[in-house]
Amino acid sequence: MDYRFLGRTGLRVSPLCLGTMNFGPETDEATSHRIMDAALDAGINFYDTANVYGARETEQIVGRWFAQGGDRREKVVLATKVYGGRDPWPNTSRLSALHIRQACEDSLRRLQTDHIDLYQMHHIDRDTPWDEIWQAMELLVAQGKVLYVGSSNFAGWHLVQANETARRRGSLGLVSEQSLYNLRARTVELEVLPAAAAYGIGILPWSPLGGGLLGGALQKVTEGRRGGERVTKLVERNRDQLEAWEGFCAERGEEPADVALAWLLHQEAVTAPIIGPRTMEQFTGSLGALDVTLDADALERLDKLFPGPGGPAPEAYAW
Repeated sequence: MDYRFLGRTGLRVSPLCLGTMNFGPETDEATSHRIMDAALDAGINFYDTANVYGARETEQIVGRWFAQGGDRREKVVLATKVYGGRDPWPNTSRLSALHIRQACEDSLRRLQTDHIDLYQMHHIDRDTPWDEIWQAMELLVAQGKVLYVGSSNFAGWHLVQANETARRRGSLGLVSEQSLYNLRARTVELEVLPAAAAYGIGILPWSPLGGGLLGGALQKVTEGRRGGERVTKLVERNRDQLEAWEGFCAERGEEPADVALAWLLHQEAVTAPIIGPRTMEQFTGSLGALDVTLDADALERLDKLFPGPGGPAPEAYAW
């Protein structure tokens, strides 16, 4: 396994991050545990979850897996998130110092661990001052309950705000950002990726297969395999592009999902795409991406097939 540093840190993580969002809602606990065991066996040491996944059930599933022992917790770089809440009562969501403290304690209990390796803000909170957020995060770090802090769904200027405030406070600041990023969704190339590269923030792309469209969806629909109504409509709307995409992958003799993940691993600032398998077959299939190499010609062809915004801002839309 070719481990990578997470952003500018000395923390080594696998080039694929195991996302657990489907554990509970889509995947039963026994299968979820088998997938996590298989990930460790394959050398995947980076696991991502969130306090709201599966109505909080997902963290509990991961926690019961840790409780089985066998150095499971010690081998895993554990990432979870704070922001959302299921309770309408005031201060049970967002990023006030009160909620960050309460949410962290709740996640630690559900995950059956004494610390979170990467604690991520799941969304920007425009109402809470950065000094308040960092005060809360710094306290958790000082208490040993959190090691690193990351973000998710931040704009480029949010990354700058967060890290400049952290710099003034003498804190490490954000070390990672989870963004929607795939061949079909490249808006982050305008400002998020350049900001992340400048600050040494590792990008963790979510939805790397574009909601399944980049995973061979056209072939599956053509073969009559079951697919959601939304995906079927998207396939028909993007049929010409998907035909060219799946033809490109077939020409190379590689699975579309593998190529889509490999493309992300070639992009600036990307540390590890987040895979979200529902089945063992989907998980093992994802490992094929680690064997795919895309040369300059292949990358150029993909840029023509899935045009990005034209580079970073402002050159993408100005002189």
